[in-house]
Amino acid sequence: MRLSITKRFSLAGDYTDSRATLLCVETQNVTVALPRALLRKLKVVAAKRETSISALLTASLEEIVRQEDEYDSAMRRALRRAREGYDLGTGGHLHIQRAELHER
Repeated sequence: MRLSITKRFSLAGDYTDSRATLLCVETQNVTVALPRALLRKLKVVAAKRETSISALLTASLEEIVRQEDEYDSAMRRALRRAREGYDLGTGGHLHIQRAELHER
C-alpha cells in the first residue's frame, strides 16, 4: 500500500490557497508505451495542471470506467423494463381491430 500526500497550491488574487489531501490507496505499477510526441505534450499538460502524468492517466481511466459502469447499469435497467413491459393504459387489451388500424 502506498501512502501519498497530495498538495495543490493555486494563486487567486493576492493570497495563496493551499490544500493537503491524505490518500491511502493501494497501487500497482504498470508499464505503458506511448508515442514520444504524445509523452512530450502530456508532460506539458501535467506541468500546467501541477500534477503528474500518473494522476492524469488515473483520472482519465477512472472516467472511462465510470462511464462504462453507467452504461452497463442503464442497459440492465432498459432490459428489465423491456422484460416487464410498459403500461400503455389498455389493461392488456386492445379495443380496436387490426383491420381498423390499417384502414387508409
